[in-house]
Amino acid sequence: MLFPLIRHQDAAAAFAYRNGQPPIRVGQFLRDVSHLAAMLPARRYLLNFCTDRYRFVVGFCAALLREQVSLLPPNQTLDLVAQLKNQYADVYCLTDASTEHSLLETVFYPPDEGASINIEQFEVPHIPAAQVAALVFTSGSTGQPAPHRKTWGSLVDSALAEVSHLGLADSIGMTILGTVPPQHMYGLESTVLLVLQGGFAMFAGRPFYPADIRAALQDLPRPRGLVTTPVHLRVLLAETDAVPPIDFMLCATAPLPPQLAAEAESRFGALLQEIYGCTESGQVAVRRPVETPAWRLFRNLHLRQDDKGTWVKGGHVETEILLNDVIEVRGENGFLLHGRTTDLINIAGKRTSLANLNYHLNSIPGVLDGVFVMPDDADQIVPRLMAFVVAPELTSDAVLQALRQRVDAAFLPRPLYFVAELPRNATGKLTREALRRLAVDAEKTE
Repeated sequence: MLFPLIRHQDAAAAFAYRNGQPPIRVGQFLRDVSHLAAMLPARRYLLNFCTDRYRFVVGFCAALLREQVSLLPPNQTLDLVAQLKNQYADVYCLTDASTEHSLLETVFYPPDEGASINIEQFEVPHIPAAQVAALVFTSGSTGQPAPHRKTWGSLVDSALAEVSHLGLADSIGMTILGTVPPQHMYGLESTVLLVLQGGFAMFAGRPFYPADIRAALQDLPRPRGLVTTPVHLRVLLAETDAVPPIDFMLCATAPLPPQLAAEAESRFGALLQEIYGCTESGQVAVRRPVETPAWRLFRNLHLRQDDKGTWVKGGHVETEILLNDVIEVRGENGFLLHGRTTDLINIAGKRTSLANLNYHLNSIPGVLDGVFVMPDDADQIVPRLMAFVVAPELTSDAVLQALRQRVDAAFLPRPLYFVAELPRNATGKLTREALRRLAVDAEKTE
C-alpha cells in the first residue's frame, strides 16, 4: 500500500510562510524535496538538525524519497550525538546552520529556495506504508532516551485521525504556527504531518518570545492556528498586550490547568483543544479542558488494563504500548488521567501524584511556573517533598497558604525554593536529570 507525501491538490497553494516573505508554494515544496533528495548521500540514517521548520520538512520528505530513516532525538548535545553515532554507524547530519557538526558527516541545506517551477509537472510522490520513516526518541523525562520505530503508514494514519478528531476537515489552507520543535513527537505530528496530510500551510520559524509569537500570528492569513505547550501559553498570556485572533488552538506536553485554557480561549477567540499521547504510541486522545476533564480516544484505538497498567493498541498504534500514566477508563472511548505511574507518592499513609500537586501549584494566581520534586533520599523515614516556583510577585508564605487550601498538609513542600526560571527543554518538559540537578544544587545552598 502507498500513501501520498502530501494531500494538497493545487501546486499554486501556499505551503509555508516565513517572516513576511511571499509564501512558498506547494509546487516549490515538491521541487525542493526532489532537489534535496538528489543531493543526499547514500546512507541509511539521517539526523535532521534543521531549525527552520520548512527546511526540516523538506529534509524529512527527501529522506523518505531516498528510503532513509530520520533519527529524531530529544536534544542535540554532543554526548547524545556520540551515542547515536555509535548505535547507528551509517548516520549523517543535515543542517541549515553555517557550521559543520564536529562528530558527523554534514550536509548543508542548499540556499536555492525560490527557483521557478512548472505547475503542469505537479506530481505527488507516494511512499510505501510499511517503510520506516523515523526513529523517534523519548524525551528523557522518565530516564534515558529510547528509540521508537514509526512507519510512514502509521504516521499518515495518525495525522488523518488528528484531522478528524480536531474537526479540521473543512479547514484546508489554514496556516499553523508551532512553538514546539518538529523533532519532538508532538511537533512532528501536529506541525509537520498535520500540514502534509491535512492540506494546510505552516509558519517556517519557531518564535519563542511572546512579542515574536504575536507578530508572527498577526502576519499570517486567516484561517490560522497555534500549536503550543502550557509553558509557552502561560508566558504568552502573562503579558497584557492584545493577541491576534486565531481559528484553531492546540496544546500538549504537560497538564493544562482549565483556568489557563479558559483565559486562552477568551483572549484568542478560539476553542482550545488538548492532545494526550507519548513518544511510544504517538497521539492517543483529545479533550477540550474548559469543557471536560475526560479524554476521548482517537478512532480505532482501544485500551486494555491488567496488573501492569493500561495498554493502547489499534489504528496508528501498530504494536501494543504500555502507557506510563494512571488511567481510569470511562466507557468504551473515554478515560481520566491521574498522573504518571512514576509520579505516585505516599506520605504518612496518604497518596497523591506529583502531577496533581503540580496542577494545584500552577493554578495559584501569581505563579508563573512551578514543580514539585521528590528527592532521591532513601535514608529518610518520612519522604520530604520540595518545590520550585517562579513567582516574582509572591512570598513563600503566600504560596504555602494557597497550597494549604488546595492540597493535604502532608504534601506541602519542605522547603519551597523561588527560582528565576525552571530548566525546561524546547518542548517545555522537565527531564529527570534536570530535576535531579535542580534538587542537588538547591540542597547545596541550604
